[in-house]
Amino acid sequence: MFASISGPRRPSPPRAARHARRLAVLATAAVALAATGLAVAATPSSAAACNGYVGLTFDDGPTGSTNALLSVLRANNVRATMFNVGQNVQGNPSAARAQVDAGMWVANHSWNHAHMTSMNQSQMQSDLSQTNSAIQSATGVRPQLFRPPYGETNSTLQSVAASLGLRQVIWDVDSQDWNGASVSQIVSNASRLQDGQVILMHDGIQNTRDAIPQIMANLNSRGLCPGMISPSTGRAVAPDGTPPPTTPPPTGSPTTPPPGGGCTATATFPNVWGDRYNTSVTVQGASNWTVVVAVTAPQRINTTWNGTPSWDSTGYVMTMRSNGSGNTFGFTTMMNGNSSARPQIRSCTTG
Repeated sequence: MFASISGPRRPSPPRAARHARRLAVLATAAVALAATGLAVAATPSSAAACNGYVGLTFDDGPTGSTNALLSVLRANNVRATMFNVGQNVQGNPSAARAQVDAGMWVANHSWNHAHMTSMNQSQMQSDLSQTNSAIQSATGVRPQLFRPPYGETNSTLQSVAASLGLRQVIWDVDSQDWNGASVSQIVSNASRLQDGQVILMHDGIQNTRDAIPQIMANLNSRGLCPGMISPSTGRAVAPDGTPPPTTPPPTGSPTTPPPGGGCTATATFPNVWGDRYNTSVTVQGASNWTVVVAVTAPQRINTTWNGTPSWDSTGYVMTMRSNGSGNTFGFTTMMNGNSSARPQIRSCTTG
């Protein structure tokens, strides 16, 4: 939050005190439901351990260190929300695009990190619209979330944001990375995160990047996983927005055979690595079969075996047909920053 387009801007003590008082008023208290299970495809052990979700957010990008941040996030299987400054996006569109390609969510953090509560309604509208346009032009994604600079907001700003389809998001936990916090202090602050909550961090700070592996270790030990921030509630939820299951997800989940069909396909995930995973699908009830499988963007299937694949125009839906190699086929999926989603088996038909 406390950064200019060229790097973190640390507030003077009086502003920091006012900022702290604002947080006490602005921080929301609702905790959203936030774990997930797939209806037709299994979830591996790493995802099955998610008993809740938290929102990891990084303000003030993109910066000259954005690629370094993305490398750390991907190495730790983290998807995060990047609250970008419009002027930074305009000056470095490739870095903004890299955020999306790495599976991150991009959001609006104003045009140049000004004190927006000092603006009139027309100025607010122009600022947020210009930022939306810059982000969409660079990434192809229209933001759904807005974080006001410094956490400063009022009813006019919230109304303007809502008119542009933006949900205002403040934070529940301040990492204090903008305030010179050490790696251990950032990790300690992050350890306060609870299900549904959001933490404030910043792009461009070395200590923040160094803290991420320890933050993830702490979250994993408590059954919390990085999630998306819901545009409806402003709370962290599962990446696909589904509520938590009432029982742990199974290790393999067959599809429901279609009416008159004669086969069932069951997916399991025998191998999961940091950037990819394998899916094994076993077909029962037919030796000549066709199975339709869908993956979630930005994941992509890059290798298949024991079947003949074809894809629809999006590249995310694969139709696999038997090729005489038996009733078990498999494929490797690149996570591309989305470590939680797993393929869905849409149908299994004979012939």
